[in-house]
Amino acid sequence: MRYSQDHKAQTHQRIIKEAAERFRRDGIGATGLQPLMKALGLTHGGFYSHFKSKDDLVEKALQAAAAELDAHCATLFAQERPLPAFIDSYLSERHQTCPGQGCPLPTMSSELGLRGQASPTTDAVLNTRLAQVEANLEGENTADQSLVIMSTLVGALVLSRSVENPDLAKRILDVTREHLKKQDGQAE
Repeated sequence: MRYSQDHKAQTHQRIIKEAAERFRRDGIGATGLQPLMKALGLTHGGFYSHFKSKDDLVEKALQAAAAELDAHCATLFAQERPLPAFIDSYLSERHQTCPGQGCPLPTMSSELGLRGQASPTTDAVLNTRLAQVEANLEGENTADQSLVIMSTLVGALVLSRSVENPDLAKRILDVTREHLKKQDGQAE
């Protein structure tokens, strides 16, 4: 049975959406193509009618995750106090416990870096966040400040996800959040 082009396009998007969530939640290496396709009710062989390779899917999934993040950040940076809203959201318990719906930088960029597979999409995600943060800073060296803030946010999230003790994980998020907001005169 032949499917319409629309059906193929919808299936293609379903695969990307599922992969984007799994790559952020489980990691790229731990996400096998066969279980991914099976979860969508598709065959492993059908994967190659949609993508050239797993690397092709990784890049498209990273782009999809970036688009989700852009939409979320657009609402945060439209608020009256955008930088504290962004910091609060980034270092929230939800972001810590639901990596599949969060920023791809903590999970995917570290794995891509270790594999020697840097991505232009990772650069784009980071540069967009840096520009948004920098636009909400005052004083000198705002470009450097934004880089420190983003590095601190990503690092704190990675650490909070990696510790076994939930009190320590919460403390990492809370202390980092409050420190960043005080450093920029944003503490409430």
